[in-house]
Amino acid sequence: MASSPQSYQKRQRELRKKERKAEKQAIRHGRSAAKAEAADDGPDEDALLEEFRILNEKFAAGEVEEDDFEFRKAEIFHKMGLGEAPEPREEEPAQAEA
Repeated sequence: MASSPQSYQKRQRELRKKERKAEKQAIRHGRSAAKAEAADDGPDEDALLEEFRILNEKFAAGEVEEDDFEFRKAEIFHKMGLGEAPEPREEEPAQAEA
């Protein structure tokens, strides 16, 4: 038995209502705003990758100690959203930038 066009239209209206309700709820909970903010205000990934490349080169050349390397690597990864923030140090070593 085929369904009537009225019941099909009613299902479509109900589906659209559910979709609109879900969108409004997402906006109320800040999900959409958070995604837009993250895209606009996120860190410059290319600059962070370049910083990590330089850090790796310095470590390979022996210019950076392993503890400093691990700490700065964790900082960079955290800025990129790829890991936990490193534990703060008691004293910050002077970071020599090239």
